[in-house]
Formats: sequence, structure tokens, C-alpha cells
Amino acid sequence: MSTPELLGIPMAHAGRVDVYSGVARIAGKLWAAMHRAPGGSRTAVAVVHPSSNFLGHYLLGPLAERGVDAVGLNTRYLGNDSTLIMENCVLDVGAAVGFLRERGYERVVLVGNSGGGGLAAYYQSQAESPTVRRTPAGDPPDLTHAALPPVDALVELMAHPGRAIVYSEWMDPAIVDEHDPSRRDADLDMFDARNGPPYSAEFLTRYRDAQLARNRRITAWVRERLAELEKSPDQAQDLPFVVHGTTADPRFLDITIDPSDREPGTLWGPPVEANLLPATLGHHTSLRSWLSQWSVDDSHCDGPRHLARTTVPTLVGYGTADQVCFPGHARSLFDAVPHDAKRLFAVEGGTHYLQGQPELVGQVADTIIGWLEETGVRA
Repeated sequence: MSTPELLGIPMAHAGRVDVYSGVARIAGKLWAAMHRAPGGSRTAVAVVHPSSNFLGHYLLGPLAERGVDAVGLNTRYLGNDSTLIMENCVLDVGAAVGFLRERGYERVVLVGNSGGGGLAAYYQSQAESPTVRRTPAGDPPDLTHAALPPVDALVELMAHPGRAIVYSEWMDPAIVDEHDPSRRDADLDMFDARNGPPYSAEFLTRYRDAQLARNRRITAWVRERLAELEKSPDQAQDLPFVVHGTTADPRFLDITIDPSDREPGTLWGPPVEANLLPATLGHHTSLRSWLSQWSVDDSHCDGPRHLARTTVPTLVGYGTADQVCFPGHARSLFDAVPHDAKRLFAVEGGTHYLQGQPELVGQVADTIIGWLEETGVRA
């Protein structure tokens, strides 16, 4: 069993945005955990997510045991995405990749797990051909002038295509009052038995359209509030707010939509309960973070769009029993890769984080290592 080494990685320049959130000024380091392969390795495999704690990620030990150094990366937004700016996450990944390059690794592989899928694609797109000069709110950083060393391969593992995309798919469109989630439109309520499950094609079309409409209404309100704040530059230029009903994807109850081996439900319990839990996806956010992280029309973090701009070998894997990231998500990521150095694989019976499934963890580790060898990426 490998012994992890805690790494303190100097942070990239935070930019003006984090003056509002206060995050980057608190600590000057990003924290990562490295598991070293016996005898050393010239290849580092780094696993990332925008806000989850991956210091103890389930793949680190198994990958190291199979001959590569494995790193669990954290961004500056560890455990709190309420003020998260995706562009700063890109900077943080760049700092980590640069750190690994400076340590002499000839190959660096970036694994985007779960919500890290969109971030990994966004990072490599901007590392290969940077285009983003500001956040959707118009703030720094300018990624075209950032230090973003490209990685040698990408792995999209149990990943969704991007935070704003999946957030829109999960939004509860039955909520008609953003301040009172009990006020609901019964014709758009997936929890009203009269609508299903199973859900009709007509209901799903109306439902998806209403989800997008709600996301866009919130974005319009956010931009109005930011415009008001800009009139008083001596006051705070960002504010928090609450979004109710963020775990209401019909796929949670109707497994005939994007069929797989999953059980109905969510990682947080029954959907009707999880939908209003304070700790589920994106309930607490800020004006600027909303635009960067959750706005379906404004966020730059669109996995398929960015994968279409990349050139490196890409492996996409999904669990057939995953209740969060569905086969359609994996297919959208895989199909976006514009070259033939790609592979799609299914983990039969695999749940989202493979909890209590050690044999499947080993299978995934074997698949990644075998693929790196087949493609010549492993040094």
C-alpha cells in the first residue's frame, strides 16, 4: 500500500474576482495528495474536481500500485462552491500541472471525475488554444495570458458535461416563486403522480424547456443586480443568494430515460427530499459565481464544446448503475472528441464513486493503466 505525500502547490494569481469572495487571500497554497508508485514513475495521473476533496480519492492507491504516481488535486474552493469561479479553477489546475512538470514528470494525465469532467475539458482546451479573456461577469483572470501547460491525455470518469449543463437538467421548473419553493406549478411538477413516472415525451419537452427558462430568468435577475452594484463601487460588488429546487431531473425517477442499470433515486436519498436539501447542488451561490458556474448561457465550462478543441488521447468511462452521471453524458463527451485517439468504456454495475465496490475500483485502475500503455502515453 502506497503512503501519500501531502503537497503544497503555490497558487496562481487570484485576480480581482477573489477580492470579492475572499477565498484566495486566505491561503497561498493548493493542497494535493500524491501516492508514489514503487520504484518511481515518470508519469503522473492527477484527479480533479472543482470543489470536492480528492485528497483521499479511491483511485490514488490503486493507480500507484499499478506503476504511476497518482495525485488527488483540490482547487481553492475545497468544500465550498458558493463563490466558485470556473476560470480560477482552470488557473489552479494549471498551477498543479506546472508543479508536476517542474518535478520532472514527462507525462501528466488529467482525470476529470464527476464534476471534474467539464473542468478537465475546459482546462485542456485553454491550455492548447486559449480564448477566454475574462469571466462571464467581465472580471479577471485572462486565460490567454495564464500559465496553462497542456497535459498529455484526458480521462473523463463518471463525469457530466459541465456544471451549468447538469444544473439546468436538475433544476425544478415547478417552482414559480424563487423565495417560496412551496408555490408550484402542478403541470410542471415531476413529483406530482399525475405527471408520472413514467413521463410522456410531451411532458419531458415542456419540462426541459421550463428548466432552461428558469435558469435564464435567474441569470437576467443576476445581471440586473450586478448592474445595480456597479453604480455604487464603494460597496461590495458581489452578493449571495439561494436557489431552491436543484435535484429534480426526471431521470432520477424514470430510469427509462437514458436507460441504465441504476436504481431510481439520488446520492442524497429520494429525489423529493433531496430536491430541497440545503447541501445538494448549487443551493447557495453568489451573483458572479452564478454566471461562471451555473448559468447555462454564460458559463464557459461546457465539456463537449471544449473537448472538441483538444488533440490529446481521451478516455471516457461511466458506471452503468450511476445515479448522477448517465450514459448520455458519457456519450456526449466521447462524441465531442474530434479525433480517433479516444475510447469509451462502461463499468458494469458501477455506481458514481464506486463506494463498496473494490473490485470495480481495481477494474477502472486496470483500464486506465492499460489504455495509457496502449496509447503510448505512459512514460
